[in-house]
Amino acid sequence: MAGIKETKHRMKKIVIVISVLFGVFMANSGISKFTGHMPVPELPQAGMELMGAMIASGWLMALVGIAEIIGGILMAIPRTQALGAIVLSPVIIGILLFNAFLAPNGVVMAAILMAMNCLILWANKHKYKPITQLETT
Repeated sequence: MAGIKETKHRMKKIVIVISVLFGVFMANSGISKFTGHMPVPELPQAGMELMGAMIASGWLMALVGIAEIIGGILMAIPRTQALGAIVLSPVIIGILLFNAFLAPNGVVMAAILMAMNCLILWANKHKYKPITQLETT
């Protein structure tokens, strides 16, 4: 019995470390949308066209950046990591699909981000039960 408790405790610590690192990475990525302090990797033509359109919209890249900042901050705080994982899910799905179809060189990193987000979602599944249960009266 002590072995199971110890394993759960160790897993909880691992999830906290991953969520803090993931949250800081995503918040930094979001801040970079406004400051440009991180270099943009070389992209194929189709990827450049989509990124150009997102920037040209005047609001879409800012929206993604704000979602990354808010989601990253929430993810980095253990008490709010479950909400951070939900906020970041559409962003991570977009990153994965963008890389899978338009910039395959980044698909491994995108898959790692998706795996990290899924781990956080799974580790907090008990927190989502109230919003997934149907209310019957």
